[in-house]
Amino acid sequence: MFALDDRTGNVVTTVAVFAAAASILYLARGAFFILLLSLFFAYLLEPAVGLLQQHSLVGRGSRTWAIAQVYLIATALVGIFAYVLGPHLVAQIKSLNVALPQMLDDLFSGRAAAAFGERHGLSPAQQVGIRNWLASHRDMVAHGVERGALSAGYVAARAIWLFAIPILAIFLLHQGRQMADAALQSVGPAGERTLLVRILRRVDTMLAKYTRAQLALAGLSFVFYTISLQLLGFPYAIALGLLGGALEFLPMVGWIASAAVMLPIGFLAHAHWIWMAGLVVVWRFLQGYVFSPRIMGDTLGLQPLIVIVALMVGGQVGGIAGLYLSIPAVAVLRIVWVEYFSARNSPGRSDQPVMQAQV
Repeated sequence: MFALDDRTGNVVTTVAVFAAAASILYLARGAFFILLLSLFFAYLLEPAVGLLQQHSLVGRGSRTWAIAQVYLIATALVGIFAYVLGPHLVAQIKSLNVALPQMLDDLFSGRAAAAFGERHGLSPAQQVGIRNWLASHRDMVAHGVERGALSAGYVAARAIWLFAIPILAIFLLHQGRQMADAALQSVGPAGERTLLVRILRRVDTMLAKYTRAQLALAGLSFVFYTISLQLLGFPYAIALGLLGGALEFLPMVGWIASAAVMLPIGFLAHAHWIWMAGLVVVWRFLQGYVFSPRIMGDTLGLQPLIVIVALMVGGQVGGIAGLYLSIPAVAVLRIVWVEYFSARNSPGRSDQPVMQAQV
């Protein structure tokens, strides 16, 4: 009878466990996505919680009091933002929703091409060329609009679950350190525990820096797009600026998606879309070579080609959630890979850095 030796049995068991875990994560990917967003949200709040825990005038030294104060301050800031920009944002979204069918009809019927030609002094032949080009790409544009509408519907249908993010983040902020310590204590041999400590410490640092850097870059993009769109006479400037800031969470392709939405709207609304196209390119240059290196540094340690492939695979496997999570997931796998082979090549390594979990 065929029998497995101990080593082969361990390998088979490990593969089976990982396969089962991957299957469970895929089936419960919606809940897992919310949990990961809660973790990222906790990373954003951790510096403020730590600061108030040490220096607060009320309940100094108490993490519970620090978390409560941070949530109170955050709620006040969100309330101010909603009071100042909320009505304008809601009005612009409603207006865009009403105007979009007419814009598409003008685009496909040729009226947009005729109006563009008259404004810029194009000849009738040139106007016909633009109209024919738009007609030949009608299916591609319609497919893009359909995909965008489906994505927006997907987000809207699951928006209610976003309210669970700050609630789950409270538990992660309050009990994250204990959960990390419990996970470490469950590991058997000291060598494996040391390796796990190193991996968790690097993952913890990477995710904290990545989350805060992405929020800073998204905020800068929101301000830039909103101000630029307002100055160039674009309609729906706040709504489009908010969209551009949100898409900044997609490295390499977020700015392209922003331009693909903003510029056609500017073209159809007779705004200065050519100037906006130039500003988008300039902003991408500033983001890629000035702001991003200074804010994010070498947090991920990934090559651009790996980032693009990860985005493609993540989008195919997990849709919107896969796009947002593909980059940090690949970065985590890289850390595990590097630390594992570093441990194999240095079996006598004895340093045991103390893990300082952020959440």
